[in-house]
Amino acid sequence: MGERAPFIIKILLYPLSIIYGLVVGIRNKLFDISVLKSKEFPIPIISVGNITVGGTGKTPHIEYLIELLSKEYKVAVLSRGYKRKSRDFVIANINTPVSQIGDEPWQLKEKYPNVTIAVDRNRVRGIERLMKELPDLDIILLDDAFQHRYVKPGISILLIDYSRPILKDHIMPYGWLRESSSERFRADIILFSKSPEIIKPIDRRVLVKHLDVLANQHVYFTSIAYCEPQPVFTDTQLEITYKKIAAENYSILLVTGIANPAPLKAELEKYTDNFKMISYPDHHFFTQNDLRKIHNELETLPGDKKIILTTEKDMARLKEFASIMLGPNQWFYIPIHIAFHPTEDESFNKYIFHYVKNNNRNSILYKK
Repeated sequence: MGERAPFIIKILLYPLSIIYGLVVGIRNKLFDISVLKSKEFPIPIISVGNITVGGTGKTPHIEYLIELLSKEYKVAVLSRGYKRKSRDFVIANINTPVSQIGDEPWQLKEKYPNVTIAVDRNRVRGIERLMKELPDLDIILLDDAFQHRYVKPGISILLIDYSRPILKDHIMPYGWLRESSSERFRADIILFSKSPEIIKPIDRRVLVKHLDVLANQHVYFTSIAYCEPQPVFTDTQLEITYKKIAAENYSILLVTGIANPAPLKAELEKYTDNFKMISYPDHHFFTQNDLRKIHNELETLPGDKKIILTTEKDMARLKEFASIMLGPNQWFYIPIHIAFHPTEDESFNKYIFHYVKNNNRNSILYKK
């Protein structure tokens, strides 16, 4: 019975996927034929999103765009603010708690304090508020907005996890797709995230051909790079590096509340055999009971040298426990950034800058 249960559950979920897919498909068709209207705005808008539920790396790609554009332009990021406790429109400041804006917007504000970070479930309203309150704003980055079709972005970037091909997946709840894989043709840029650092040219061509990419779509590949661990709490004196973990045989407890911790787990297992992981659901808000469990698990690990590692996104939800944290000097998070495959960053950057310059409110072409 136990072995058959997953198969039976899948059989029960399949009709629900058909119904859900039909509803989403009708909605998309109504936008396609302009029964439902998409609104354009007189400001460059770049959308970053996905078709697969969770785990494609939207936040580090938003960070890449911030770093690319903020040197020359005034940039704002507009997110939904998933699982926040506030409602409607909020512009974050450096003192805004994570519960009011969500973990990913909080992470962005922490890392880029001079960049405007806002949240609103209604993206049209959010853009209008940003333009009203920041009249000198140059660019808006929409986070997780591929399905938010009431806004028509100037560039739509679709992220596809390299290891989770969308053409072999199914619509929720039977599979992990938010909508049909055919909706990929709405994207201006298709970006394969979390790809290997090296891909054979023939494998790349086969993958792109299999996806049936349109002539006007641009395809790029990025990889995740894991940076050296950083202390969760600023007064921590201990310095940790991967080299030190390996050389001194540290024990590691990995604590995550993300969609797919497997790649990070595989990375950390390169450095120590004394490894254990506690995995919570994506965007999990930690409790004091969670912290006690984590501390108890850490104590079961061998040796005197032991640390807790977590993700940058989880760090946002853990910092609020600074005053009651057990063993605060043992907590570290792992920043990540994306790396384009060789020379592809030049093409990507050029495409983005070309759009922004030609659609900037100060552009002669844009005024015409």
